[in-house]
Amino acid sequence: MELRDFQKLIDAKYGKRDRQRGTPATYMWFIEEVGELATALHGSDQAEKEGEFADVLAWLCTLANINGVDLEEACKKYTERGVEGFK
Repeated sequence: MELRDFQKLIDAKYGKRDRQRGTPATYMWFIEEVGELATALHGSDQAEKEGEFADVLAWLCTLANINGVDLEEACKKYTERGVEGFK
């Protein structure tokens, strides 16, 4: 599955509710998932790590959707335009 397809799937499944929730509350959910990922990374349960990575990606897609950002297009910053040096 392409990133754009996953983002569209998340939007189709959750988009209406996500837009009603808005960016600030959605961002808080995203941060909570990042915290859960951080906890999972300290453990040894691979399935838990994979699940938390999936959750973080899904919430990132949600944030992008409600803010009109196509993540696949945004990632061209790294794939097509190239990245030189470090920030």
